[in-house]
Amino acid sequence: MQNHPNVTAVRDALESAGATAEIVILDEAVHTAALAAAALGIEVGQIANSLIFDADGEPLLVLTSGAHRVDTAKVAALLGVGKLKRATPEFVRRHTGQAIGGVAPLGHPKPVRTLIDVDLEQYPVVWAAAGVPQSVFPITYPELVRVTAGTPAPVA
Repeated sequence: MQNHPNVTAVRDALESAGATAEIVILDEAVHTAALAAAALGIEVGQIANSLIFDADGEPLLVLTSGAHRVDTAKVAALLGVGKLKRATPEFVRRHTGQAIGGVAPLGHPKPVRTLIDVDLEQYPVVWAAAGVPQSVFPITYPELVRVTAGTPAPVA
C-alpha cells in the first residue's frame, strides 16, 4: 500500500510542502472517522475528514473534525455559493484522483479550494487520510493549514 499511486502523490505533496508527516498504513481500511479513531486509539474529533462538496459545479474540500457534521447552509453562506451539495463519487474522483473514504487534504491533480474546520485547532495533532482508506498521516493544525493553503473557518 505504501507504493499505491495515491499514497505516493500524497507523500510527494507533503514532502514538496516541507511537511514532516509520515504516512501510516493501517491493517484495515477505515472509511469513517469513528473507525479511523478506533484504529489509531485517539478521539474521533482528531480525525480531519476530507469531504468534497459540489459548490455550484466547482469542487470544495472541507476538512472537518470527525466529531461533527458540516453545516452546508452555513458554508454556502460563508462562501457566497448558491448551491452546496455533497459530491458524487465520480465528481470526487475526477477532482481529487481519490475515492471517497480515502480522500487526502492534498495530492490532487490540481489544487482544490479548501476550508479547514477551526474546531480541529484544539488538538495538538490531527490525522488525515493519505489517498486510500487504509492510509493516514498525523499533522498539526497550523501545518495542515499551511500545506493545503486552506482557509480556517467555522464549518459546523
